[in-house]
Amino acid sequence: MAQKAIREYDAKSILARHWDKYFPDFTYAYETVMVKNGADLAEAAKTHKWLNEKPLVAKPDMLFGKRGKNGLVLFKEQKPGDVSLEKAISWIDEKSSQKQSVYFSFDGDTPKGEPSVDMLTHFIVEPFTPHDQSEEYYISATVVGDSDMLYMSAEGGMEVEEGWDEKVTEVAFSITDTEEEIAEKIKANIPADVKEEDKENFAKFAIGFFKAYRELNFAYLEINPFVMQGNQIELLDMVAKLDDTAGFMMVEEWGDVPYPTPFGMETKSPEEEAVEVADSKTGASLKLTLLKPEARIWTMVAGGGASVVYADTIADFAGIDDLANYGEYSGGPTTGETKFYAETIFDLMTREKDAQGRGKVLIIGGAIANFTDVAKTFTGIIQAFENYQDKLKEVGTKIYVRRGGPNYEKGLKDIKEAADRMGLYIEVYGPETHVTDIVRMALEA
Repeated sequence: MAQKAIREYDAKSILARHWDKYFPDFTYAYETVMVKNGADLAEAAKTHKWLNEKPLVAKPDMLFGKRGKNGLVLFKEQKPGDVSLEKAISWIDEKSSQKQSVYFSFDGDTPKGEPSVDMLTHFIVEPFTPHDQSEEYYISATVVGDSDMLYMSAEGGMEVEEGWDEKVTEVAFSITDTEEEIAEKIKANIPADVKEEDKENFAKFAIGFFKAYRELNFAYLEINPFVMQGNQIELLDMVAKLDDTAGFMMVEEWGDVPYPTPFGMETKSPEEEAVEVADSKTGASLKLTLLKPEARIWTMVAGGGASVVYADTIADFAGIDDLANYGEYSGGPTTGETKFYAETIFDLMTREKDAQGRGKVLIIGGAIANFTDVAKTFTGIIQAFENYQDKLKEVGTKIYVRRGGPNYEKGLKDIKEAADRMGLYIEVYGPETHVTDIVRMALEA
């Protein structure tokens, strides 16, 4: 399972889209907008009338928690009417105009460690929900080992983690549990301190929540807190991660959901984002991380485990500064998907020559495939060679290939003949050669 964090806005949007299916006994207003600045919020107010009529809450939506403790939640608990549209616009413009320091860990209210410093670029704005603290609850679900875990608490809010063992009820579910068995387990484990008048509704909500978590392919889903006022539910804060390996079959259910770069981390390059989009639309796995684009050693490795082994071996032989990228293509990608991935690598590696005048090295490696048709994926690489052969020769590229698996003999023969025909330097090896020996050969040469 590949877990990808999504914004709170997108998590709420996904749940709202399927609300009637999973929570037919409850209402949820789903009044929420995401904006980048005050001007965006002013524009949103033209079509979302509640922004002009209700007291508001505003906070960054950039994949980090402890927003309240960092002073990055705008609301007035005692006088909610004070947070008007104009106040929210002013506050968002203030917070987005300069870099903010954010602490991810606290001891009580005291920050721990060094802050992460970055610009705030996305904010979520919603109506303020008047409520009593006793109406706040906590619920989350995730996978632990071979089980799905459901966590429930009668106490929601920032402090639930600090008293986890005492406050939170944990329930484990097997993949073989039926809907009836799941419902019975949940009903039997509702936290004892949930208000008596809320217990039945809490159980109904928890059952729908867990079903949504599974069927919508969340890898992690947390609502902390949600407010229950009879059959009316308000989702005050959400954290979610999607199982992005299911993205290709969840297009309609999720909508066009982005995977943003978390606060404080470097923004992805257009090429990394393009591979991420392609990965989300296939049952195969396509991954790319640029480490040092000006470096001379580039990899195109089949398999997540193999990619780690190759990266470690290159770092041992040449040093990490010579490794340009990290990633994988695996899980039976089509010829077209492999061609796209290969062309992305070739385009990046041929943009500039090595500063020290050395030739570039391209390692096309992998272990022995279980079901990926090696010849089919190599056809995609050969097609990419056709389009980039001149550029590959301009930067002095030497290509080293090691592969095994279904149709590997044909694949190795085809890629060798094609490279020779184009005048590209290539060496090819099958499973009789140790999986990383081509790294040694390439660097010794």
